[in-house]
Amino acid sequence: MNDSLPADVADALAAVLSAEDPVHVALRRQVPHLNVRARCTCGCGTAYFELDTSEAEPAPTGPGTVVAAEAQLVTEAGECPGEVLVFAQDGYLSWLEVCSWSDDMEVTLATARHWLQTRS
Repeated sequence: MNDSLPADVADALAAVLSAEDPVHVALRRQVPHLNVRARCTCGCGTAYFELDTSEAEPAPTGPGTVVAAEAQLVTEAGECPGEVLVFAQDGYLSWLEVCSWSDDMEVTLATARHWLQTRS
């Protein structure tokens, strides 16, 4: 999707943003203009974006901050330890969040990436 994005972030966005959903397609068009501004310091892999909005059109997500895409993470054993959320602000990609629902299983962007790839 974007050679300047870290592979884990690019892969997660590619897996979560559907090629059929019109909002997701509009968000995918923003990815070439996207950079990671910061990462969460806890190790989860959450990434905060910087986007050149002069180079990208907003997606039809509506005003304010919205969850533009989400994917539950399902392990090979069928457990659901968390999810990946993609947030947009005023139609522009804002951040990708990795959420853990389990104290028993570590959920990071690396593990999320694996589970997202195995579901497709």
